[in-house]
Amino acid sequence: MGQGRLPARLGLACCLLLLLLGGSGGLGSRGTPRGPQEEEQGPTAAGGPWGRARYEAVKKHLGAVGALSKQYWQYLACKVWQEGCKEEEEEEEKEPSPSPGWSLPLMGQDYLEILSTWYCSFGKCCKTGDCRIVNNITGLEADLNGQLHSQHLAKEVIIRAVQGFLQSPRPQKALVLSFHGWSGTGKNFVARMLASHLYRDGLKSECVRVFISLFHFPHHKYVDSYKVRLKKQISETVQLCKQSLFIFDEAEKLHFSLLDAIKPFMAHQDDKGQVDYQRSIFLFLSNLGGNTINEVALDFWRAGRVREEISMEFLEQRLRLELLEPAENGYACSHLLKENLIDFFVPFLPLEYHHVKLCARDAFLARGLPYTEAALDEVARMMVFVPKEEKLFSAQGCKSVSQRINYFLP
Repeated sequence: MGQGRLPARLGLACCLLLLLLGGSGGLGSRGTPRGPQEEEQGPTAAGGPWGRARYEAVKKHLGAVGALSKQYWQYLACKVWQEGCKEEEEEEEKEPSPSPGWSLPLMGQDYLEILSTWYCSFGKCCKTGDCRIVNNITGLEADLNGQLHSQHLAKEVIIRAVQGFLQSPRPQKALVLSFHGWSGTGKNFVARMLASHLYRDGLKSECVRVFISLFHFPHHKYVDSYKVRLKKQISETVQLCKQSLFIFDEAEKLHFSLLDAIKPFMAHQDDKGQVDYQRSIFLFLSNLGGNTINEVALDFWRAGRVREEISMEFLEQRLRLELLEPAENGYACSHLLKENLIDFFVPFLPLEYHHVKLCARDAFLARGLPYTEAALDEVARMMVFVPKEEKLFSAQGCKSVSQRINYFLP
């Protein structure tokens, strides 16, 4: 098949799709049946359902879809056969054209948006920012309620903070959340969930950057070069994306000067001439404060009170005091706490035996495998529980649960 025929056929296919999907209803008629005589009269017959005005409307429809299909074809030909790319770039330099799918006539816009969504699945559909931002707060809340077990404080704080931030027309500063708790309590799990519900590509999005302390910044003697590189990466991401997400895992192991280096990106900004960092979200994941959180949960259990009675106000105060204690961590030495740049400290409570069973159940379901209560109990019994007397909390949380169900596979 020649390349000259393909664009025409692609345009024809789009036209047929438009007519089939919209029918006469999409062109202003509500499905009025037409008789054989009316069909024979042609589109320009006076007084017929295909009057001159509707004929012009059809021409606009087909012209819009034709222009769209032509741009899609140019994109595909450039990506697949590497032909026409140079000419397209030269044309863009001479006269920048708007992105396909949003500047075309409003008539038939629903169909054009469907085609534009298909186009975006092949790559970027705009030159600045990630066009694949979804901000699905409803889905985020549903998944937190269904998959994050026994973390009533984390669910409440995260939903309110993120939803309020995204709904604000002009935030005063970037949103900064600091997740705290033992390993395996859900900090990384929630971070991934946030990315997947804010961006269609999740952690693979161009607007999401993940930094792991010991992996990306392993040697303190190179901290100066780390600072330059980190600030550059944040600046480039913010310039590309109107809404960015930065995740710092093992944040307590970050050198304090690295935290201070990125402080300006999280502070209040009044200068409108600079790059807008207020639409960024920063997540810090840390095991710091885990002991304090566990002590509070244990005290409530010993007093016969359910963990859902633990309030954010009571726990956050004790958590902040522990983070401010002099220690070998970047939090205590940096200015993030002193200047109140962290908006919310999000505590993740320790997980008990029945919570581990729920994690095991989720792991079986994620693989499409059947399970029994006996199998869930067996997985939970593999974990180590502390303290020594009560054996109440899983020392690993739900970490390694998905690997342990391999023992039950045939």
